[in-house]
Amino acid sequence: MPPTTGTTRFRPHERIKDPAAFRRAFDRRRWESDAILTLYGVENGLDHPRLGLSVSRKKIKTAAARNRFKRLVREAFRLSRAELPTGLDLVVVPRNPTPRFADVRRSLPALARRLERRIRGNGRGPQPQPRPGTPSP
Repeated sequence: MPPTTGTTRFRPHERIKDPAAFRRAFDRRRWESDAILTLYGVENGLDHPRLGLSVSRKKIKTAAARNRFKRLVREAFRLSRAELPTGLDLVVVPRNPTPRFADVRRSLPALARRLERRIRGNGRGPQPQPRPGTPSP
């Protein structure tokens, strides 16, 4: 097996391990999804993205399939690191129980960029208009 360089490995500091960090990502209710993944996100104040995986038996029945899904997502994260926005905690939840690697590899960075725009305020869409007859601030 060829040696891996330090920049291509999936390092422990890039993982979300603390249950409070998962809870914070789910509680903020900032998410994006497609047919493959649902991605929850929250700013982490660091200079790199972190990955968390939440794979339930309800979504993926067998342990072997759950482990395969986690391996696919970790590898997609590792290879897509340069395309991912920095400073975000990303929690991945499966939507498709048997995705292909190419689909996960394409979906993860696209969802992360859309999620970054939503979190950082660049993609909010139209601002709510005041009701007629109410004074504007």
